[in-house]
Amino acid sequence: MHVLVMGAGVVGVTTAWYLKQAGHEVTVVDRQPRAGIETSYANGGQISVSHAEPWANPSAPLKVLKWLSQPDAPLLFKLKLDPAQWIWGLKFLTQCTSKRAAWNIRQMVNLGTYSRTQLQVLRKDVGLDYDHLEKGILHFYTNDKEFDAAREPTRIMQDLGCDRQVIGADQALELEPALKPIASRIAGATYTKEDESGDARKFTQELAKKAEEAGVEFLYDTEVVGFENTRDRILGVGVIGPDGCHRTLRMDSYVLSMGSYSAHFARKLGFFLNIYPAKGYSITAPVKNEEAAFQVSLTDDEYKLVYSRLGDRLRIAGTAELGGYDRDLSLVRCQAIVRRAAEIMPEGAYWDQCEFWTGLRPATPSNVPYIGKSPLTNLYLNTGHGTLGWTHSCGSAAALADVVSGRTPELDFDFTGL
Repeated sequence: MHVLVMGAGVVGVTTAWYLKQAGHEVTVVDRQPRAGIETSYANGGQISVSHAEPWANPSAPLKVLKWLSQPDAPLLFKLKLDPAQWIWGLKFLTQCTSKRAAWNIRQMVNLGTYSRTQLQVLRKDVGLDYDHLEKGILHFYTNDKEFDAAREPTRIMQDLGCDRQVIGADQALELEPALKPIASRIAGATYTKEDESGDARKFTQELAKKAEEAGVEFLYDTEVVGFENTRDRILGVGVIGPDGCHRTLRMDSYVLSMGSYSAHFARKLGFFLNIYPAKGYSITAPVKNEEAAFQVSLTDDEYKLVYSRLGDRLRIAGTAELGGYDRDLSLVRCQAIVRRAAEIMPEGAYWDQCEFWTGLRPATPSNVPYIGKSPLTNLYLNTGHGTLGWTHSCGSAAALADVVSGRTPELDFDFTGL
């Protein structure tokens, strides 16, 4: 069948690739001039199965209340008169029980492990170059309470097959000597050897080229504006092309993979997706001193920051601001990331030469994405991946290609509509 994928971020492009490999004719539509230049542009760079503890956990409500008055808080609710934000927030609170958090960890570990395996196979088969490193991910803690709180989620992940090990400060420093400037402050760490890192934008654009060579059609500079549909079926997708003209794209099936904007288009089609934009930030700085710059990808759990080495660049990303679709860059939040990174490894990079970025992550209250069937018979969902779109992209795309093809995915996951 002919499938239209709406969205050319990392999730949309991987979806197109796996659908093509499954034997379908595929067209991708995106409003941008090329793939991977919105949410996938400068994300944290981690393939992190170990980053499976959801924002919604038993300790979250008190933390969120404390952070409401802090403009540089790791997770900031900018309260608005926006029903979608309040619906999202109320659902978030219902996910903060131990039982729900454990269930959501299970979903994310299963999807993450499967996705990492799919990525490794894809990289070997296709030969993609995206500054990837296979040195694992080290979560370090400079707060005793945060380190103690990490033990239970780590145990749950271990039970699910994620080899995340609790280690001491000395072992953490052996794994990553660049942490020596804060050696006396490290309370402990966890380490997941199988996790990876790499440049999501490079990956997305390289895979888009391979997909195009394989016969996938990409319609860039083309904006989705509406639908022709019945109550239970899409008849066509209205778009405005680069020439400014309206036209209707008619395919057999459709995939909604438009990041934070997926919720808006779902409403147009008469159903609800509980996705809200979580604005994230990143800085990218050139390496200054090789010995002082990290190689192992890092996660600073207390500050909710992730660190990835991308060739001769250091990428540090994190924080989440839930305040609507505004994409204005907050220098306060950017400088907070710079301060923390410079504190940890002062000679690692030229911190006065940072490139700042912000993007809207499509977050669900549980952090579990929508993958599978929609209420419309010929529309499929692959969206709502939040901060883990890069981590989960290959697995969710491979599984969705199975669903579209009428096969049962080989993944234990709570798929929509199945």
